[in-house]
Amino acid sequence: MALQRFHEQFDEIQRALPDVPLAMGPDDSAEFIYEKGVVLARDGEDAVAVEDAVRTHFTATEGLVPDHVRRASPQTNRSGITRIQVGDPAQGGRSGDLAVAGALRALRGPEGRTGRRLISRNHVVHIAPVNSCPGDEPVPALESPQPNPAVADTAYDPAGAVGVLVIDNGLVHDYRSYPPIARAEGDLQIQETGADGLLRLYVGHGTFIAGLVAAVAPNTDVTVRNTLNDVGAILESEFGEKLFDAVDESGWPDILSLSAGTSNGRTDGLLGLEGFVQALREQRTLLVAAAGNNGSATPFWPAAYATRPGYEDAVLSVGALRSDGEYAACFSNHGPWVRVFAPGERVTSALTGFDAPRPYVYQHSTYDDCRYGYTYGCTCTHPRHCGVLSEERETTSGKPDQVMFEGLAQWSGTSFATPVVAAMVAAHMTAEGERDPREAARQLLEKNTELAEVRGGHVPALLPSTWQPVPVANPTIDG
Repeated sequence: MALQRFHEQFDEIQRALPDVPLAMGPDDSAEFIYEKGVVLARDGEDAVAVEDAVRTHFTATEGLVPDHVRRASPQTNRSGITRIQVGDPAQGGRSGDLAVAGALRALRGPEGRTGRRLISRNHVVHIAPVNSCPGDEPVPALESPQPNPAVADTAYDPAGAVGVLVIDNGLVHDYRSYPPIARAEGDLQIQETGADGLLRLYVGHGTFIAGLVAAVAPNTDVTVRNTLNDVGAILESEFGEKLFDAVDESGWPDILSLSAGTSNGRTDGLLGLEGFVQALREQRTLLVAAAGNNGSATPFWPAAYATRPGYEDAVLSVGALRSDGEYAACFSNHGPWVRVFAPGERVTSALTGFDAPRPYVYQHSTYDDCRYGYTYGCTCTHPRHCGVLSEERETTSGKPDQVMFEGLAQWSGTSFATPVVAAMVAAHMTAEGERDPREAARQLLEKNTELAEVRGGHVPALLPSTWQPVPVANPTIDG
């Protein structure tokens, strides 16, 4: 069942990137998405070494001749990355790319034994698929018409406000109608509705996140950058440069909240983000990053930099708790690289402003059972709805379910646990007069006494004072 959802969302990302042929990796297992026919290398000597090694090792059985190997992006940028074409992107289907796999194998020989990685797939970084954020689609907050976490009773002081930069999709056009984020600045969503007048997939994701930051930490200056427009997907080779652009435009903030990423089957990070995270390490900015939503212990980047040597102070990785705050949400990634967990299931925030109700048609159907094997009433199964993309639609109601959004919604994912933690660091800075966000995060975690159970272990849990736990149905714990 989980693979079905991944294939549905793969199609959505491919439609959003029509000029970039994509494949799943490392096979049809739905671990990550990457660009076909292209690999990444660092500019300069590394790129030359990769080209030479690939030319030497490729054989006709892999569908490539040496003359096919060439620079796809000869220009340099601050990310220090070159795209190298190693195959015909039009060849093969979605289940892996043999040319890219062959290029990776070529650098496992003597040329690749340099003590550091020389080559990488060009992964897609995203907010959308099952193995990223969010964990489900939003539902109108009919039973909980107040934000949860509620808006804290903290005065706004422009002289001491904490700067929070949200990298996501843009703000909805009427976001200022929701008082907690009326002061927010940044980019608007480029297109909110389709020709049919329906809200597009994942519109309001950045607005929802901004609302959570402003609720938990009112003494913040929130800026939202539309770096991940449309369905929230961008190539790794472009993402690092876009992050540099965002901090150029807004300045390095106190806190950078990022609810996107990707796994890559490795434990040494993303080559395309190497330049940015190295620059981040030299700043005072704290990157708070989502751990991802495929219920896995596989490192998810850039969140997993949180436990990489040299980055422990610069990056804070966040997993999601279920709505009672006692255990991890079924979808949340986990493992020693996830530093802290926070509420991320059925949290309530602003999806749209209030100038008019707007219709949304569900894209994905809910499941009969939790896709991760849990037995409590999780968001995999409740509330029930039928989606336009799901194959089982024809055997259920015959048409997708439609809802109306006007203001607040409930949404689930490590996407939303992340801004809660970012805001708690900001609130600690205000309360303690601490101006260093990394020191504030250290203090906050050091004094925290809350724990949650995750896969049989107990991990730090940050619970905002204004958050109200919501009991879950069938609270049996599995895994």
